[in-house]
Amino acid sequence: MTPTLSPGTVRLIMALFFLHPFALGSWLPQIPFVQTKLDLTNAQLALSLLGLPMAFVFFSKFAAKIVAQHGAPRVLFAVFPIQAVTVVLPLFAVDHITLFLALLVFGATVTFLNVALNVYAGQFEKVAKKSVMNRCHGFWALGMTAASFLASMPTELLSPALTMFVLAGSTTLIALWLARPLPNLRPQSADAPAKTKRRKLRDYPTTLFLIVLFVVSVTMSEGAMANWGAVYMAERLPEGSSTAGLAVTVFSAFVALGRFIGDFLKVRMGSTNLARMNVGLAIVGLLILVAPFPPLIAFVGFACIGLGLSVGFPLAVSAAAALEDEHDADNIAFLSIMAVGTNVVAPPVIGLLADHFGIAMALAALLPGLCLSFVMARHLTPSTDLPKPAPA
Repeated sequence: MTPTLSPGTVRLIMALFFLHPFALGSWLPQIPFVQTKLDLTNAQLALSLLGLPMAFVFFSKFAAKIVAQHGAPRVLFAVFPIQAVTVVLPLFAVDHITLFLALLVFGATVTFLNVALNVYAGQFEKVAKKSVMNRCHGFWALGMTAASFLASMPTELLSPALTMFVLAGSTTLIALWLARPLPNLRPQSADAPAKTKRRKLRDYPTTLFLIVLFVVSVTMSEGAMANWGAVYMAERLPEGSSTAGLAVTVFSAFVALGRFIGDFLKVRMGSTNLARMNVGLAIVGLLILVAPFPPLIAFVGFACIGLGLSVGFPLAVSAAAALEDEHDADNIAFLSIMAVGTNVVAPPVIGLLADHFGIAMALAALLPGLCLSFVMARHLTPSTDLPKPAPA
């Protein structure tokens, strides 16, 4: 039986995507404060920060199982308050080991909400036959931007811990109010409770692995731009320039822009054509960074890369969810683990290459992977595109 969707359901989903990253966004500006407080070296801090992506790798499969058994709305309602509490744990760390563990615990709650939201958006697309995933991720990017901006504002009234708790706590109350009326898009029969069968690697559909090949280079490039964009510009601009950080701002802004227009373009172009156009744009942007153009032209490169990479992950999530109704949560979890796993490995590798060959040549190492993504984009269709209306 197909659940009834009200016209406001999609707005509730997008609002929850916007609210979800407020906890994470409130933490990121506090990293320098924690490093100074604990007197951590850059190497110690880098190892500690791996707690967040490692949590995603460790807990995604378990989160997918819980979401499949209990439904995304129940998971959202249960885990949002836990996230609001665990976000302040890193501020109470006493060394780099306890900081890693605190981020691992906080990251587990982020993972549960991330999986639940993506599964629910994928289920909504199939039930409502509407494309919403790109816009959902666009609102997530806006939420991250808003939270990091608010947490960065200087205030004498609130400590870092209280700032984080206020931001995460207030948005959690709103999220609970919004999550309450969400329908379960996979209602279970009373006489046939759902049982999620544990799958081995060979049980996953072949197409899922091909979708993974498409998305890993996209997410690797996205993480590289976020981590190394300002470093690249700092090397290109005169010493002491204060505009190097604008590289990340430009990149993030065009990621959000691309996601907001992504659903509109997906319906009109199809997933494969949209993915190829955007990945091609990202390749052009990366070539601009590698070529010896004037520094200001590099901002054009970051804009092209941001727009080019924006829809890759949302398109892949929709494709993974559409492969199988029974295992959509598990497919999304597997895809996410592969995507996030690259962000555990990629930044240190790029740093090592940058030490030996320069940051521009290190970023050039992303080009072969993006070319592979361009080829693998064909596996996003036809099964993942929305059904075309029947002829009149």
